[in-house]
Amino acid sequence: MAEPTPRRNEPRLRPAPLLFEPVEAVADPEHFFGLESVEDPGALLARATELTQAFRVATDRAVEFQAMAAAQLADPRRFDRLTPADIAEQAGWTEDYAKKMVEFGRDLLNGREGQGPEQI
Repeated sequence: MAEPTPRRNEPRLRPAPLLFEPVEAVADPEHFFGLESVEDPGALLARATELTQAFRVATDRAVEFQAMAAAQLADPRRFDRLTPADIAEQAGWTEDYAKKMVEFGRDLLNGREGQGPEQI
């Protein structure tokens, strides 16, 4: 389970940068961020751990943006608002999860810390 993402009043830790790989490297199924070429097990563990943490932080941030977008799409003040069922279909979620994400997104947009949808 990923660690909770720091909220607005907490400093964010800087994860290892996720660099986009060249097209040639992506075409090689054995290539993954250069890890296959690291021979020292200690260095390999360190870099793989950095990447794992960076992916977790990126995932947490992306979920927050999904929640904020869901809340904005469900805003009753919008003439083109979507229902939780519509949002769920668009995002590939269940309707219950979409409702939780809308609630989480509203908390984020209102500056409240709230809990992530997986913790509700």
